[in-house]
Amino acid sequence: MVWDLLLYIPTVTALIAIASNAWYGGNPYLAYVTFFLASFFLIAGANRILKTRLMLLPTSPVAIEADPHRAVLLLRNGQRIELLKNIKLYKEFSGRTFGLSGLNDAGQRLQFVFHKGQFELERDYQALQNTFKPS
Repeated sequence: MVWDLLLYIPTVTALIAIASNAWYGGNPYLAYVTFFLASFFLIAGANRILKTRLMLLPTSPVAIEADPHRAVLLLRNGQRIELLKNIKLYKEFSGRTFGLSGLNDAGQRLQFVFHKGQFELERDYQALQNTFKPS
C-alpha cells in the first residue's frame, strides 16, 4: 500500500500543479488534458487502494472458497458471488498479486484482484493460485 501511496499522491499532485500552471498561463487545452489525467489517476488510485488494498468498498472480496471448477467470493456487503465458467487466473511476475476472472450464473464476466497481504498464511495464497493453474 505504501508503494501505491508513493505512486499516486505525487503523480496527482504534479498533474494538478501542471494543469493549474497551464490554466493560469493561458494554455487551457493543456490544462484540460492534465486535469483529466489528474482526475483519472485520482479515481484509479482511490479504487486500487480502497478496494483491493484496504478492502473498504462494499464490492471488495473478503473471503474466497475455491475448487477447480468454481469460486465463491464473499463481498464486504455480504453478497456472495459464484464464478462458474471460464475461470482464469492471471499471475503477476513478482508473485505478489493475481487476478481472477470468470462468468457468474447470469453469464456476466467478473474480475477480482487479490494481494498476498490479504491472506493470513503464505500457503493459503499459494494454494488458491494452484487451484486455478493458468493454461
